[in-house]
Amino acid sequence: MNVLLNEMRRLGAGRIVGLLLLVGLIALRIWDPGPVEALRQRSFDIYQLMYPRAARQDLVTIVDIDEMSLRALGQWPWPRTVMAEMLSKIVERGGTVIAFDVLFPEPDRSSPEVAAETFHGLDDTTREKLRRLPSNDAVFADAIRRSKVVLGQSGYRVSGAAPIARPAIQTGIAILGADPRPFLVDFPHLLRNLPILDLAAQGQGIFSIIPEQDGTVRRVPVVAIADGIIVPSLSLEMLRVAAGSGAILIKTDSSGVRSVGVGNFEIPTDGKGRVWIHFSSLKPGTYVSAIDLLQGRVPADRLAGKMVLIGTSAAGLLDLKVTPVHPALPGVELHAQLLESALMGETLSRPTYTAFTEIVLAMLLSLILITLAPRVNAGTLFALGGATAVVTLGVSWYCFSSLDLLIDYTFPLISSLLVYAVLVCTNYVTVSADRYRIRSAFSQYLSPDLVEQLAQSPDKLTLGGEQRVLTVLFSDIRGFTAISELYKDDPKGLTTLINRLFTPLTKDIMERRGTIDKYMGDAIMAFWNAPLADPSHEVNACEAACAMLDSLKALNEQRQREAGDDQPVPPLRIGIGVNTGLCAVGNFGSDLHFNYSALGDTVNLASRLEGMTKQYGVPIIIGERTAQAVLTRFAVLEIDHLQVRGKSELQRIFTILGRADVAASNDFAELNERNGMMLTAYRCRDWPQALEMILLCRELGKTFGLGDYYELYIQRIRHLIENPASSS
Repeated sequence: MNVLLNEMRRLGAGRIVGLLLLVGLIALRIWDPGPVEALRQRSFDIYQLMYPRAARQDLVTIVDIDEMSLRALGQWPWPRTVMAEMLSKIVERGGTVIAFDVLFPEPDRSSPEVAAETFHGLDDTTREKLRRLPSNDAVFADAIRRSKVVLGQSGYRVSGAAPIARPAIQTGIAILGADPRPFLVDFPHLLRNLPILDLAAQGQGIFSIIPEQDGTVRRVPVVAIADGIIVPSLSLEMLRVAAGSGAILIKTDSSGVRSVGVGNFEIPTDGKGRVWIHFSSLKPGTYVSAIDLLQGRVPADRLAGKMVLIGTSAAGLLDLKVTPVHPALPGVELHAQLLESALMGETLSRPTYTAFTEIVLAMLLSLILITLAPRVNAGTLFALGGATAVVTLGVSWYCFSSLDLLIDYTFPLISSLLVYAVLVCTNYVTVSADRYRIRSAFSQYLSPDLVEQLAQSPDKLTLGGEQRVLTVLFSDIRGFTAISELYKDDPKGLTTLINRLFTPLTKDIMERRGTIDKYMGDAIMAFWNAPLADPSHEVNACEAACAMLDSLKALNEQRQREAGDDQPVPPLRIGIGVNTGLCAVGNFGSDLHFNYSALGDTVNLASRLEGMTKQYGVPIIIGERTAQAVLTRFAVLEIDHLQVRGKSELQRIFTILGRADVAASNDFAELNERNGMMLTAYRCRDWPQALEMILLCRELGKTFGLGDYYELYIQRIRHLIENPASSS
């Protein structure tokens, strides 16, 4: 044990904490939760925006079923004869491989045989002629058979969905290495096209795309499992058909898929068989409107020698995707982008070893800082950190822009930055405190008897912070700006006035075991149950709030007597917010200057309650937990409920109308009952009942000064009656 302690002293607390932090960060990176992955992906998005792939116009064309086409030809789906005509026109203009980013899973309902059975008023001769005509699906299949066509399929994961039994037409798959099935994206079901169409096509590929957790599409599976078989993506199948290859080659190792190849093309993938799309800037020239093609308005050079994708950009067909380069990109554009980058040999890659490289880099940078921090001055250490950041960013950028390799710079930089911050902070942390330091620190905001207790028993104080249930009080002067204006030529007089007010208020808090946290201009923050435990902290805080109002009343009377009856003096008013809950409490600051303070949502809500006293026209508002603890000691009246940030349930708020004697009075009991009925009617939107109760309550509440409070509810109800939509 002594050896261990000596070693820790030799290393220093900062180095030990830095090493522990580094171990934790490496464990976090190995775990790789969603936020860490999202940060990494966003950094890659920045690269794509800064340096998009060079656009090409001579490789891929998209025949777009756009809004103009839908207006001209009617709603989707169109008759298959129209699709057959579209195929013929693409082939006439020299299109090479044609792929459909749409599905044809059901027979065409506009076929002649369907019309023969469903149209009314046809004579038998006409009906028989219609039956003898070929179906629209057969016409479409003939057109597919005369072309190099890849039909799209859709993988889906709907629970309980029963796929339609269709013949499984599987592309040839060759595997070099381990079985890729455990690694591939798996779709339990596969939605196929009509068998007559599938049998006519030269290939089938899925166009299903799974966004990242933030909804952005960055990677697409080029091979996946659907309905139990390995299937290629639409883009990969187009490359296979174009290359005249009979099979797709999947290369794997122990960590998953490494690459997918067809013919002379080898596309690097991640372990799950997904490809990072290297986006180019958007180029409208890639798109050809379907109606323009059908009506012969498209020059042959727009399609000649190009691979053609048929898809939609129409918003109503719901095929828009969020990408790093555009917030609403047609899904067919993703397949076009992948095709272009594959044909140009510019697909992005992120091999499995990159994660290991990034972890090693983070360890190296952090260990350099941990080693050098105690030996060099702050300026040198800062310069060293800046240099390592520049080098890390430079290497990552070079790999992206020149090698199409994605190397994450965020983890090494953030890890080294956090380690650096820990090293700096631990140099200023105070490791011990004596009685003198406790006295000098706490004498400013604790009563002398509490300070002496801490000085005699410092073990009761947890330096550096702890979690504890506190009751927090905020007090603020109402109309302080107007008061300041009266003393704009007499700042000393304003100082004297504030001191006259704060002195009795501070005394009221300290005499009831409160801790003064701070003075903030015209405001006071105090809390109970720290640093020493106070079992009655809620009661003591509310007692202090009532005493502060009594002291304020006495001060206003004294100021009026000093001024004389002929010179009215504007009275001082305060609002007080009190709330109880879990807080972080302790010494916050540095070894040169610190403050014993409380932090947390409980503190924020207490401040918010104080600010709401003006709105509700009452001097004190307390939170629900405080109210429950003091119901038998004070006249507590519920006034509203509100939504607190970070909590799903509504929080009730209350005011204090007096101490136990008021709480025991018949007037308060009747007011409390009627007020509860008013709030119930208001929350049920029973406006007549609520208004009736308000009139009764306002009469009962005259002696309690609740006129402004009930006027607030009258105004609310009037607004909701006049604007019924806002009450829904």
